[in-house]
Amino acid sequence: MQYNKNKNKEIIYTIDDLEIDIQLILNVIDERGAATIGLQFPEGLKRQAVNISRIIQQHRRVGILISGNPCFGACDIDTQLIELTDVLFHFGHSSQGFYKEVVYVEARSKIDVAPVVARTIKILSGKRIGIITTVQHVHKLQEIRNMLAAEGFESRIEEGDAHIAYPGQVLGCNFSAARGNCDEYIYVGGGEFHPTGVSITTRKNIIIANPYNNSVYKINPKPLIRRRCAMIAKAFNAANFGIIVSTKIGQQRLALAEDLKRKIEEHNKNADLIIMDLVTPEQLLGFKPDAFVNTACPRIAIDDSKQFNIPVLTPVELEILIGEREWKEFAMDEILAGDR
Repeated sequence: MQYNKNKNKEIIYTIDDLEIDIQLILNVIDERGAATIGLQFPEGLKRQAVNISRIIQQHRRVGILISGNPCFGACDIDTQLIELTDVLFHFGHSSQGFYKEVVYVEARSKIDVAPVVARTIKILSGKRIGIITTVQHVHKLQEIRNMLAAEGFESRIEEGDAHIAYPGQVLGCNFSAARGNCDEYIYVGGGEFHPTGVSITTRKNIIIANPYNNSVYKINPKPLIRRRCAMIAKAFNAANFGIIVSTKIGQQRLALAEDLKRKIEEHNKNADLIIMDLVTPEQLLGFKPDAFVNTACPRIAIDDSKQFNIPVLTPVELEILIGEREWKEFAMDEILAGDR
């Protein structure tokens, strides 16, 4: 952890490999004449909340309210805190443009991606290479493009839809920046959820270049596809469905849920809409359908499925189950601009 007041006369807070621009917060406070501000952090940054709050208070006389509610993405806004403050600063994610009262404070990674990208270039099989990453590394994309060009590759860094703040950026629920005309993709970042989703969505090779452990490998989406096909099969005899609808601003897909309800009922089955904010197995214990269909955050059905004692399907998987879609049309659930 480092607090640097002299970097380009700006105030930067550093934690591990991430840099958080405190100067941005101070500038917004001044521009808006804010007297009370809110701070909202994703789970991985919550331990820094008090430190950041105190740094702000060293430089500006403002009241500060820190959100203690869970936060799992840019779409997960503490709307009650908006009502109590002049401006809400949401950390670690990029803007999706939901509220003018919310200012997103991104956390950019300082980690050097060049070594792992150099190793990745050696195993590329195509000539036109798409480059994708998360918001933490989007400022490195031009460097990666230059490295590819030096080795004779043509690169693609594509614009996403209105939910995507930067070219080449992918979210766990939105792969629209990976729709370009290329032979394969390099994904720079940690974890496998994003590149697996892109692989299933695009049907193209995705090479992971993980700068955190310097690993390079091609993602294999088949294990996830097999697990999801097993989940569909598990729901084969379901007659009663609970369709989960989120009240979170970036996840609320009521129109989709109503359309799925209609399709279920057309197949002589029953469906009920369940509206909620935080979707957890515990919150749903009182409901006893044969299967749930999740229209909230797409990662719930994938990441949390083992915590539920009944099948949890995505909208795509429900359509396969009831015969509205072929098995070969399996795809990841996405929340794209215009879906709400």
